[in-house]
Amino acid sequence: MEAGKLYLVPTPIGNLKDITLRALEVLTQADQILAEDTRTSGKLLKHYGIETPMRSYHMHNEHRIVEALAGELQAGRTMALISDAGTPGISDPGFLLVRQCQQLGVAVECLPGATALIPALVASGFPSDRFVFEGFLPVKKGRKTRLVQLASEPRTMVFYESPHKLLKTLEQFCDVFGAERQVSVSRELTKLYEETIRGSLAEVLDHFRARPPKGELVVVLAGASG
Repeated sequence: MEAGKLYLVPTPIGNLKDITLRALEVLTQADQILAEDTRTSGKLLKHYGIETPMRSYHMHNEHRIVEALAGELQAGRTMALISDAGTPGISDPGFLLVRQCQQLGVAVECLPGATALIPALVASGFPSDRFVFEGFLPVKKGRKTRLVQLASEPRTMVFYESPHKLLKTLEQFCDVFGAERQVSVSRELTKLYEETIRGSLAEVLDHFRARPPKGELVVVLAGASG
């Protein structure tokens, strides 16, 4: 393994089998693993018998420790950055450390692997040759403004949403995009109760009003027709 290098390692979004052989190799051989939540990641590492030391790296401490970590990498350490699930940097911490490493000339490599947005997009049945990934919408300030900006977006749009905010989001989508706009909501991807609900915004909203959603959610919205 190359010394003085940061590896971004995708981890399973549900099913523990969805990890690559190369990811396991990097996690085993790295000097240290930077984990968003060491308790969550500890379960994955224990499952595969990986004993590499972990250090917490999350949104609440990354600004404070990013320079020190980059300095350790520059000095020759190898580190593997993982998030709780999926690819680091995609709606998860990672960007700041990658940028700092690039500024210092530290090598950065991102392994291919699991992320929730691609399976949900492909399973939606909407055009996937071009799409817009919005991640989590702003909670309050700027939320309505962003939705209005997207009202005429012709490409398929992908959003992440939490279960307790899904109904409010679908209601706002109805107001901004129109109740007949087609949508696909995937939840618990790769897990036992995985499901994808498709239909108009009004239909999918009614579905989740009757069946309160649980688990991680990806909302895929059809683009505006020309």
